[in-house]
Amino acid sequence: MSEHRAGHARTSRSTRSTGDGHVRGAEEAAERACQSLRKLIRHRPEGVSAVSRTDDGWHVDVDVLELPRIPDTTSLLATYEVDIDEDGSLLQYRRVRRYRRGQADT
Repeated sequence: MSEHRAGHARTSRSTRSTGDGHVRGAEEAAERACQSLRKLIRHRPEGVSAVSRTDDGWHVDVDVLELPRIPDTTSLLATYEVDIDEDGSLLQYRRVRRYRRGQADT
């Protein structure tokens, strides 16, 4: 019976650690930022160009497809700065850049 309890305690602890909402690393912060942004602006995230830790949580730069065009190199993309807290909740976002897919950074 004590073995059963020990196994149960381990399961409960692991369930709590994944279900408490706390962001555990840059990869999860990027994922949460993309999910929140997509709900608000209704555009598809293309990728993440930066993730950094802040005092309040995480700062993520998300690249979004705003206007698909043919050929694809003329599609319009945008970079959004997204700030989320320790629990992955959106604090703020703003579009900081809009550009064509084929455009090189200068």
